[in-house]
Amino acid sequence: MSGHSERKAKADPAADEAIYQAITRAILEGRLKAGTKLAEHRIAECFGVSRERIRKVLHRLGAERRIEIVPNRGARVARPTEAEIRAVYDAHRVLEAGVLMQLVRVLDDAILARLDRHLEEERAAALRGDRAASVRLSGAFHIHLVDALGNAELSHFLRDLLSRSSVMVSVYEPASQSICAVDEHGAIVEALRQRDAGRAVELSRHHFLHVEQRLRIDVEPGPPPDLRAIFGNPQAG
Repeated sequence: MSGHSERKAKADPAADEAIYQAITRAILEGRLKAGTKLAEHRIAECFGVSRERIRKVLHRLGAERRIEIVPNRGARVARPTEAEIRAVYDAHRVLEAGVLMQLVRVLDDAILARLDRHLEEERAAALRGDRAASVRLSGAFHIHLVDALGNAELSHFLRDLLSRSSVMVSVYEPASQSICAVDEHGAIVEALRQRDAGRAVELSRHHFLHVEQRLRIDVEPGPPPDLRAIFGNPQAG
């Protein structure tokens, strides 16, 4: 009977998804700091599930590059170096410049309306101080831009970059800066509305530069967080 129960627990996609979402949100909210060790047994205790279940979730987060899986050391929240941050944002700038140049050619009222609605969501999240939503929506803005082109390969490349940069923002950017990103996104949309590709590209470059400059990689890490305090009452299991 116990074996049957364990097999059933392992095959519970809804619970696994809830655990995944809980860990992701804790990272995006900055409650799990850069370099925090994600010990399987401790997280399993918090959620009341097996280590195998937690291992699956951690490997999924690792594949998305939201965390690092270190051989023989386990999982930890990513701790990007200055060189890695520079490389990711350089790639962002180059990729989005090409996206914007193409987007101006296919831009229509429907695309602009989607972007305007998205900006409203971003601003609302920033004003209510929802850190996780702000980080998620900030990344989604750039996905809206590339998805409008209908190029699956470009969209795939950008999503990979955003998985990494969203963690960089979460662990290194002061939460008070969220509203700045909304204003910068709004300026890009206004340039697109005017069909001014050159200005849109320039604003995008400055936006990524500002985000990169806001990251505080020099901040000393605090004490390890209490995982039970973070995940003590999860909606999973």
